[in-house]
Amino acid sequence: MERRNQTALKEFIILGFSSLREVRLLLFTGFLTTYVFTLLGNTFIIVLAWLDQRLHTPMYFFLANLSFLDICYTTTTVPQMLVHLLSERSTISYMGCGLQLFFFFSFVGTECLLLAVMAFDRYVAICNPLRYTLIVNKTICLWLSTASWVSGFLNSTVHTIFAFQLPFCGDNRIDYFFCDIPPLLELSCGDTSLNKLLIIFIGLFIAWAPFACILLSYTYILSTILKMPSSKGKKKAYSTCSSHLTVVILYYGSCIFTYLRPSSSYSPDSTRLISLMYSILTPMLNPVIYTLRNKDVKEALKNVLLRT
Repeated sequence: MERRNQTALKEFIILGFSSLREVRLLLFTGFLTTYVFTLLGNTFIIVLAWLDQRLHTPMYFFLANLSFLDICYTTTTVPQMLVHLLSERSTISYMGCGLQLFFFFSFVGTECLLLAVMAFDRYVAICNPLRYTLIVNKTICLWLSTASWVSGFLNSTVHTIFAFQLPFCGDNRIDYFFCDIPPLLELSCGDTSLNKLLIIFIGLFIAWAPFACILLSYTYILSTILKMPSSKGKKKAYSTCSSHLTVVILYYGSCIFTYLRPSSSYSPDSTRLISLMYSILTPMLNPVIYTLRNKDVKEALKNVLLRT
C-alpha cells in the first residue's frame, strides 16, 4: 500500500516563502540581484584565472573549481525559487525534486572536500615552500579536484536513492524553498532512521574528516607563521589564508547546523534561514572575499584590462 501511495505521488508543493507573500517582489529582487552577482563574480574569477599566466597555479586552479561549483550550486535552486516567488502555485515534479536533491547534495559534498584540498594547498605552500612545486604538481591537482567531484556525486547518489525509497503518503507540501533531505524526511510517513544514520555516517567522511583536515592544516600553518622572522612574510601568509578560512567558517558552520545536528532540534524556519547562508549568500561572497585582499588578482585584472 505504501509503495502504491509513493508511486501515485506526481509532484511536491514547495511552500518556500509562502508566508511572506506580501514581500515576495522584494524577495524576488533580492534573490535575483544576489544570483546575478554570484554569476558575474564567479565567472570573473574563472576567466581571469584562465587569461593571466601568473594565475596558472594550483591555488587559482582550485579557486576556479570553487567558482564553477558555486555557479552550479546557485543555479540548482535559485532560478526555480524566482519562478515560485512570482507564481500562485509553487510545485515541482517528483522527478524534478529528485534531480534537484541529487545535484544540490552533490555540490554540497564536493565543496566540503574542495575546501579541504585548498587548505592542504596552503599548508604545503607555507609549511613546505621548497617542495611545493614537487608535491602540488599538475597531476596531483587534477587528481584531487576529480576526487572531490566524484566523491560529492557518489555521496549524493546514496542519499538520493535512499530518500526516494521512502513512502510519501498524502501530504506533499515541502516546508522549505527547495528539495533537500531534512524537509523530505519530515514529510515521509515511513521509517527514516536509516536515512538519518546515513547522514551521520557519510557525513563523517564527506564533512567532518575534511573539516578536521582543515583544522589540522591551519594548526600547522599558524605555528609556521608565528615562527617567521619577517613581518612582511607573516603578513603575506596571513593574507593568503584569511580568505579561505573565512569561507570555511561561513560554509561549514551553516552546513553542520543544517545536516549534522540532532533531528529533534529541526526547525523549518531556522533551517531555512541558515540554508540561505550557504546556498545563496556564500557563493556570492566567495569572489569578493578572495579578491578584496588579493594582490595577484588585482594585478592580473589590471594586466587584462591593459591588454584589452
